[in-house]
Amino acid sequence: MKTALAGARRVVVKIGSSLLTNAGAGLDAAAIAEWARQVGVLRARGIEVLVVSSGAIAEGMKRLGWKRRPHALHELQAAAAVGQMGLVQMWESCFSEVGLHTAQVLLTHEDLGDRRRYLNARTTLRSLLGLGVVPIINENDTVVVDEIRFGDNDTLGALVTNLIEADALLILTDQKGLHSADPRRDPAATLIQAGLAGDPALEAIAGGAGTHIGSGGMLTKILAAKRAARSGAHTAIAWGREPNLLVRLLDGETVGSLLSATTAPVTARKQWLADHLKPAGRVVLDAGAVKALISEGKSLLAIGAIAVEGQFERGEVVSVAGPDGREIARGLVNYSAAETARILRKPTSEIEALLGYVAEPELIHRDNLVVL
Repeated sequence: MKTALAGARRVVVKIGSSLLTNAGAGLDAAAIAEWARQVGVLRARGIEVLVVSSGAIAEGMKRLGWKRRPHALHELQAAAAVGQMGLVQMWESCFSEVGLHTAQVLLTHEDLGDRRRYLNARTTLRSLLGLGVVPIINENDTVVVDEIRFGDNDTLGALVTNLIEADALLILTDQKGLHSADPRRDPAATLIQAGLAGDPALEAIAGGAGTHIGSGGMLTKILAAKRAARSGAHTAIAWGREPNLLVRLLDGETVGSLLSATTAPVTARKQWLADHLKPAGRVVLDAGAVKALISEGKSLLAIGAIAVEGQFERGEVVSVAGPDGREIARGLVNYSAAETARILRKPTSEIEALLGYVAEPELIHRDNLVVL
């Protein structure tokens, strides 16, 4: 029986640093050429492919003669700047051998957090795919700071999957897939071939850090699958050296671990609200308002809000939390933080008397809110 990946027409392929390099000793030209060949096969079938490629920092480390991944941000940025040249050259060379053009796309969280830049990135990527180009995407490590970095390319892969509404996210790693325990420490660990994206049990068993070359572990891959599932995308986690892996996965063969999306895709706008913004502040609700949002699908009214945190202006994205402090939603707020503080616990009919005007009857309209 074929898996759900058999019908995928647009996929994001994330390849980890440990697969792209020879144990940290620079880029593995043969491996990259093989993935380019497989992407060529998929493109010939009409399947659109985007590649989220790690490896810039690892290649930079090799060129600079560094044996271990640095911790200082400025050193990581320097290594990325040096290594990015070689990484892009390698991908371009290998794809040209199979008759495909590539394009380098560097992103930061800030790019996807701003609505206009988010739409620009989405339009650019869709245009490249329409032209038959294979985008090579990476985090812009040369300019990011801690507050805006994705932190790992698993997360970036999931965000790109949401951004361009891909059918699947294929995470290529140095492990066979998700196991019941860390196979490097527990010989009795068994491969989990199928699961549901977002299952808390999977997060509980996921391991920690990966190698000294990369920055991600299995947990980041589980969370990436959960994120990708918000737009209806399935996620495969598999060993990148598996022969003809990409072609086999999209033929519907069971390889590695497949984490299936169970929820219907949300709209692009709500994807952006949920994943592509860092909230400017927070509004805390009472239990009744939480129920109205989650169970009844209603808008958020000021009467249900009990506290406001942070400084934000009208039109910014805020986090919405329950009385226990747990985030339950995000949305575009209709009033500033100062105004929101003045109308807490007040019915809509009193807003004009308190503020002198009514921007909107709701604090956050349902159309501008996504429940997490």
